[in-house]
Order: sequence, then structure tokens, then C-alpha cells
Amino acid sequence: MINLDILQLARAGGRSSLNEMESKALLAGFGVEVPHSVRISSAAEVTQRIADLVPPFALKVLSNDIIHKSDAGGVRLGLKDETSVKTAIEEMATLPTLSSDLVDGYLIEEMAPPGKELVVGGLLDPQFGPMIMVGLGGVFIEVLKDVAFRLCPLSETHARDMLKELRGKAILEGVRGEDGVSLDAVVDLLLKIGGP
Repeated sequence: MINLDILQLARAGGRSSLNEMESKALLAGFGVEVPHSVRISSAAEVTQRIADLVPPFALKVLSNDIIHKSDAGGVRLGLKDETSVKTAIEEMATLPTLSSDLVDGYLIEEMAPPGKELVVGGLLDPQFGPMIMVGLGGVFIEVLKDVAFRLCPLSETHARDMLKELRGKAILEGVRGEDGVSLDAVVDLLLKIGGP
């Protein structure tokens, strides 16, 4: 079930973005699979809170003021146990880019298996209305600029056409001995976000 209270609370707080935990809760409401995760306030909570999670872990700072967490030093990947998670939190707390007044907590989540980085986004164009975007690159999306757009509501045919338009579509299909991705899964995701 979609929890639109997340958006209303952000707007009421004068925010124009959601933190990662809020974003993933919203996505889960649309039926998008997200990693199992917990939110903590400090390293003292780690032992108790990660007991039901399966390592390796990703640790991410939660902040409404820090959009690009990795640029600020607020992301650690491949953490193997509670000791490494605690150490990473303690190290993050000393970074000048992550002063305590900016940090709302920490997200600890099970890491997804390695794959290809994609981005899916949406916008409300003043002329065309709701639109959806898909692109290659994840954190390098601004560098690669390999994206495709469509009007919503999106059809399966349009979703598949978007993937075909990407200059790096061969990466999705598998190149140089690497496995491709499930294009059906990507199309399913696009339809959940921008479909009927």
C-alpha cells in the first residue's frame, strides 16, 4: 500500500526531497523490491538492530541536508559484521562533511548482489505533464548522460523502447563475458513507477 503521508510530511517540513529510507518506503508501496534495512541513531544500537539482517551490509548516513551521501563520505559498503558497522559509524562521525547537526541517523541494509547501475526517475514537465526517465550509470548518471524519457502512463512497449534507446544498452544485454540484466525486471520496475 502506498503511503503518501511520507510526501505530505516532507512538504509540511519544507523539504523538496526524501531521505533514502523514506524513498525506499515509498517505492515499496509501489511494489518495488527494496533491501531489508534498519534505521539507527548511533553505533550503540548496532548489535541489537542488525540481528535479523544478513551480511554484508551497506551503511548510509541519513540526512535531509546531504543529497549525495557518497560525496560527503556517508556511504560504506561490504561491511561484514557489527564491529565493522560500528567502526564505520564512528569514522563517519569524525568527518567535517558529516557534522552531527546534519545527520538524522544511519541506514543499515543488506547489500544487493553486484549488478549494473541504472537510474529511474520522474518529473512533472510544465508542458507535457508526468514523465519517466531511465538511464545508465547510477552515481555516474550526470557524467554518462545516457537516458531516455517517456510520457506517463507508460506502456510495456514504450518501456522496452526506452531501454533500446540507451547508448549503453549492450551493457544491459551482457558484454565481454559479463551477464546481462533481466530486461523483464527493468520493464516491470518502469511500469510500477510510471505505468497505468
